[in-house]
Amino acid sequence: MTKILCIAGPTASGKSARAVEEALARNGEVISVDSRQVYRGLDIGTEKITKEEMRGVLHHLIDIRDPHETYSAGDFVADATRLIKDISARGKLPILVGGTHFYFDALLRPVPEIAANQTFRAEIEGLSNEELHVRVRSADPRRAVELDPKNRRRLIRALEIISSLGSVPSRDIVSPYIVQWIVIDPPKEELRTRIDARLKQALGRGLVDEVRRVRNQVGDARLNELGLEYRIIGEYLQKWPTPGVGQIEEALLPILSAKLWQYARRQKAWLRKLKVLDQE
Repeated sequence: MTKILCIAGPTASGKSARAVEEALARNGEVISVDSRQVYRGLDIGTEKITKEEMRGVLHHLIDIRDPHETYSAGDFVADATRLIKDISARGKLPILVGGTHFYFDALLRPVPEIAANQTFRAEIEGLSNEELHVRVRSADPRRAVELDPKNRRRLIRALEIISSLGSVPSRDIVSPYIVQWIVIDPPKEELRTRIDARLKQALGRGLVDEVRRVRNQVGDARLNELGLEYRIIGEYLQKWPTPGVGQIEEALLPILSAKLWQYARRQKAWLRKLKVLDQE
């Protein structure tokens, strides 16, 4: 079986830098496990690693799609499987790093493949996100807890699987790889401080301008699918198209901080359920 290294942790925990260190020490290449860093132009909001920060280490699955295109967990599994085989064949260690934990699940804990059901999707298309989440919660409470109630695409996919199988199958660890895990899970207060510092830095680097540019490119509906920073700032820009710097700090920072902490708590919950032998 092929050996791989997986590095997981909540947002702002330092995963990318650790992956570079491990790659340099172990002759490895990095495979990004991030559902948004695949998109070109989503740089500041996704904290995409820079060329300088890569330090010569080859990184894969970054900047491979335009924002108006879709990239699914199935796409990731196909790409990651191919890359792991190629990297290993060249005598290097595949290092998978990122915070999109359902991508890790899809690769390492496979479930039966359920084809898209366009008829079913058309039947529920008129439901609000709240109504979709209520349906998931009623049919499969375990899966409902794992989902972002505002992520329409994943809510619809969950209901699609439920309509076929009765529930979303729980993932047992049946990895086709020999997996070593490094789990980076900072204490609560340290992580909150890191999240706030990163947000301030991102706003200072031009996050609002980036969101404005992406919004002009893809529209509000697609922007809402690109993650909470883009959705929240997009909603802000609908009300105040040209905010001043003071307004940005005052209005956005506490909202984004609270939402990112909620997201980090969901990531931490996934890490607690992760049964691994090598943690730190």
